[in-house]
Amino acid sequence: SCEKVATMACPTCIKLGIIATYSQKGRFCSQSCFKSHWEIHKEVHKDAKKLTVPPEFKNFTFTGPLRPCHQSPRRVVPPEISRPDYADEPNGVSISEQEDKRTNTTIKSYSPAELAGIREACRIGREVLDLAGRAVRVGVTCDELDRIVHEATVERGAYPSPLNYYKFPKSVCTSVNEVICHGIPDYRELQDGDIVNIDVSVYLNGFHGDLNETFLVGRVDEASVNLVRCAYESLAAAVALVRPGTLYRELGDEISRVTQAAGCSVVTTYCGHGIGQLFHTVPNVPHYAKNKAKGSMEVGHIFTIEPMINIGTYKDVLWPDNWTAVTKDGSRSSQFEHTMVVTETGCELLTARVGEPKDKMVWSQEKFQR
Repeated sequence: SCEKVATMACPTCIKLGIIATYSQKGRFCSQSCFKSHWEIHKEVHKDAKKLTVPPEFKNFTFTGPLRPCHQSPRRVVPPEISRPDYADEPNGVSISEQEDKRTNTTIKSYSPAELAGIREACRIGREVLDLAGRAVRVGVTCDELDRIVHEATVERGAYPSPLNYYKFPKSVCTSVNEVICHGIPDYRELQDGDIVNIDVSVYLNGFHGDLNETFLVGRVDEASVNLVRCAYESLAAAVALVRPGTLYRELGDEISRVTQAAGCSVVTTYCGHGIGQLFHTVPNVPHYAKNKAKGSMEVGHIFTIEPMINIGTYKDVLWPDNWTAVTKDGSRSSQFEHTMVVTETGCELLTARVGEPKDKMVWSQEKFQR
C-alpha cells in the first residue's frame, strides 16, 4: 500500500516458481517492507507448495500438459464401518482376491439375496457419484471431490473401495484430460476446458458397487466433446449386447466398431471385471476387438463394462506414483462404467441414473456439462 516500486522478490517464491502467480504478494519495495509483511506473506508459500510437482516425478518425461500436485493426508473411515480385507492390510493386498485368482475358474451366478446386497451397494455408489458430479466446476480441486466422495460414502455406512486397495491413497479416482484411469486426487484446480472422469466404488455390507462418468468442465473443445460422447456410446453399444448366451469376447468387437467409426482408439491394458463380494474377480471383460476373453453370459452374472477411449494412440504410460495411467501421446481420454447383472431378457444396469432406463443408455451432453 506504500505505492513504491516493488523491485525485490521473495527468495522462497522464486525457489517455488510462483512469482508470476503471486506477483502482487511476492514482490516488495525494500528489505524492511519484506520483513514487516513476513507473517502474512509466508501463508502464500503453504498454498503454493501444494501445487508444486511431487519429488518422485523429478526427471520424469510427461506425455501431455497435465502435472501432478501434492495430496492431502489420507482420509479416515470410522471403525464401526464394515471394510474389505485389504482396508487395514499394510500393503493393501486383498488376500481373498489373491486366493480367488489361484483357485477360481468359473463365473459366479449370484443368488437373489446376494444380488440384493450388490444392488444396494450400487445404489449408494450412484448417489455418491451424483453428489460428486454436481460439485464439478471450474476452480474446484480433485481433492475436494475426494472429500465429497469420502464423506458421502461413510455417511451412508459404506467404505470407499479404492482406499488402500493395493495402497491407493484416496477414496475415489479422478482422471483429468490425458489420464486414462486411476488418477489420484490432488490440489490441482479443474480448469475451463478440462474433462474429468470420476470413478466411484463403494463397499457396503460385504458387497462392492462400481461406476464412473466423465464430465465436461466449462467450455470444452469439440474434439473432447466428441471423445466423451464416443466413450459413452461405446459402452451403450456393449450394454445392448448383454444377455444370456453372449460371449464376453464379443463386447470388445462392438466397442471397437463404435470407437473406430469415431476416429478414436480403445485402451487394451485395462478391462472390465466381475464384482460382488470381491472388488475384482472373473470374468475379465476386455474392450478391444479380437480379444480372448473366456466364457459366455448367464443369468445372475454381475460385472462391469468400462471402455477407456482415447483421441490418439491406444498406448499408455504409467506415472511414477504407480497408479496414474496416461496416454502415451498426451492426447485426451474418456471413460464411462456401469455395474450390471445378466437377466432372462437382457441386463439390468445396477448403477443407472435415477429415472433413466435400466437396460439401455441414451446420450445427452447436458447430463455431463458443468
